[in-house]
Amino acid sequence: MKYRYLTGCIATLVVAMSFVACDETTETIGASLTDQVDHLEVAAAVFDVNSRSVAVDSVVARTTTGYLGRIKDPETGAYITGDFMTQFNCLEGYSLTNIDSVASRDAEGKVIADSCEVRLFFTSYYGDSLANMKLKVYEMDKPMVESISYYSDFDPIEQGMIRHDGLGIQKSQSYTLVNMAEYDEKKTSSEYINNICVRLNDPYTDKNGVTYNNFGTYLIRTYYAHPEYFNNSVTFRNHVLPGFFFKMTGGLGSMAYVTAPQLNVYYRLYVKGTDSIASRLTLFNGTEEVLQTTTVTNDKATIQQLVNDNSCTYIKSPSGIFTELTLPVDEICAGHENDTINTAKIVLSRINNDHQSVYSLPAPTTLLMIEKDSVNSFFENGKLANYKQSFLTTYSSSTNNYSFNNIAALISTMYDQKMEGMKSDPNWTVKHPNWNKVLIVPVKTTYTTYNQSSILTNVSNDMSLTSTRLVGGNTKLQISVIYSKFK
Repeated sequence: MKYRYLTGCIATLVVAMSFVACDETTETIGASLTDQVDHLEVAAAVFDVNSRSVAVDSVVARTTTGYLGRIKDPETGAYITGDFMTQFNCLEGYSLTNIDSVASRDAEGKVIADSCEVRLFFTSYYGDSLANMKLKVYEMDKPMVESISYYSDFDPIEQGMIRHDGLGIQKSQSYTLVNMAEYDEKKTSSEYINNICVRLNDPYTDKNGVTYNNFGTYLIRTYYAHPEYFNNSVTFRNHVLPGFFFKMTGGLGSMAYVTAPQLNVYYRLYVKGTDSIASRLTLFNGTEEVLQTTTVTNDKATIQQLVNDNSCTYIKSPSGIFTELTLPVDEICAGHENDTINTAKIVLSRINNDHQSVYSLPAPTTLLMIEKDSVNSFFENGKLANYKQSFLTTYSSSTNNYSFNNIAALISTMYDQKMEGMKSDPNWTVKHPNWNKVLIVPVKTTYTTYNQSSILTNVSNDMSLTSTRLVGGNTKLQISVIYSKFK
């Protein structure tokens, strides 16, 4: 399916109490903690929670990392393919040297580039670095739009967004993640970063029918003819280069996490005041200021088999499986309509892999709990976890679980929304079947340090390779609740 979809004042009690199901024998605690005039009644209860796996065919795919490769999950046998599109940033104030200083010329004396290449730099990867892989680079015909939220099933080729005149760049390239073509001494340098290199030195014809000896020459001559096209990233992608789409066409065994796409153009200059010539490089980077998207292709048959497994629930990324929880809101609030829900805690326990392998997919680090019908709007609008309708938690290796320590605000909000809706429509719950459901979504988070404090600045779908099984399905989960009220 596609999803286009309180905190209490008595925190001391949470530490002091152990929970038992439907325990209503704690009335004396309030008297020991408050003034005798303001007796505080406290009660604890535990309720069952239903859970199931949900197949997800796509998620909002904007990311600063491009995922490129094809792998097979050793535990489930599922195939996962990652293709990605990147635009290139042209910094404001970009300029080349005076055209008379360019030494690289053709037989007619026109300025040329000596060579041109795209390098896809990556600092991490999954799989076998020596696996033989093959990709194809496509030149985009028009840029993808910043204001549109592209999902992970968006394929620029299928959507007609690449050049179809047969003259644009469509370059095939075989590679291994350990670039065997690089000199050994270069690879051992502390400054060396692993990369996939694609040379763009074949003759290139632009949309006006003009042919150049390579793509770099097209870029250089376009600059000297129209420097205004290089004023910023917007004019650059609209008039010069809309971007490249990198699509896997062969191979199995690795997935590169591309963090820095770079377009390099090499040429030579006359050194002023001398008779010497020096080599120069001008470059354009794929950065967070421009659009990058990943297209994910999952093995749908295998994904569905996992979803049908009721012995547990799954979480798989990218864009694979989420876990759905149905929260017992009515049961929690029944008889406690005038009480305060101080805490509501739910713990998701991992089930360790049956098959250990050096290539086993890691468990997701961070999970987001969010109302099911709010998932798509959350990511499309770049929202942050507010700990009222959305909550973050991280994996604890010491307990092998993910703990949402207090979702009391969510329980209260769901109950209030239901009661308000039923005032005007007795069939409100039928029309809103997901009113008490949440999804557990693997995410990546970004924090910024400000005044020595770490501030959450971004939450995005986790597009990396992760997988875990959770206790659930046929096994009921539990949510522990503490109520309080003044006599």
